[in-house]
Amino acid sequence: MSARSRVVRFGFGRIGFGVGRRRLVVSYGRGRAQTAELFRPAGPGPHPVVVVLHGGFWQAAFGRGLMTATCVRLAECGYAAWNLEYRRMGLGGGWPATFEDVAAGIDALADVAGVDLDLGRVTTLGHSAGGQLALWAAARPGLPAGAPGASPRVVAAGAVSLAGVLDLVGAAEHGVGGGAVTQLLGGGPDAVAERYALASPMARLPLRVPQLLVHGERDRHVPVDISRRYADAARAAGDDLELVTPPAVAHMELIDPDSPTWTVVVDWLNRRR
Repeated sequence: MSARSRVVRFGFGRIGFGVGRRRLVVSYGRGRAQTAELFRPAGPGPHPVVVVLHGGFWQAAFGRGLMTATCVRLAECGYAAWNLEYRRMGLGGGWPATFEDVAAGIDALADVAGVDLDLGRVTTLGHSAGGQLALWAAARPGLPAGAPGASPRVVAAGAVSLAGVLDLVGAAEHGVGGGAVTQLLGGGPDAVAERYALASPMARLPLRVPQLLVHGERDRHVPVDISRRYADAARAAGDDLELVTPPAVAHMELIDPDSPTWTVVVDWLNRRR
């Protein structure tokens, strides 16, 4: 893939959510998974952007459709939502392809024509495995030269993790996702330590951008202690971070825009507009 992503405009079309909402589908690479969908808010821009990254433990069985309702709600709240797809395991993903795709897909925002976006106000937001990718993407300016995702063209000004897998070493050691982390990175923390050092948000601290972590205490897929440990480490490193752990919330509730917890996300975003 070239350093400058190739974006193909497929056109605007109506979607079946809300009145007057429009979408723009683009391709940032040649693979069928290398696409993104822009949900554009009503009214004049420039619009702040939220890059949305779905979860599913980086597996091909799960796609960006998981986040459609979330993107619709973000657009209703005045944000341009960039629902980013990427290669997952089973579709050519894993290390480094998944990370290269997320980086290229975010940088492709700089090439989208005909939409008034404020690329100085970009927030990355992800759920579960997407939470890991969202915080990793926010840490891209600190990656060493030559690493996957280094030298970003579009830099995140903030990041939101919803039940994110933010400590890949700890997640691998405890078998979170049934061994999905070792599959993603091609080995355990001892075997490919350099990959964990580049890919894990915990290892990239400080991120140097404001962060919101929301993680339900009833989560049975990604233990809430992962977010708690990450929050402690991030604050100790000097990062501006808020952690919210609603006691009666499980894993998938966090991407339901009609849930009471979703107001936490919108309020945090609005305070930084």
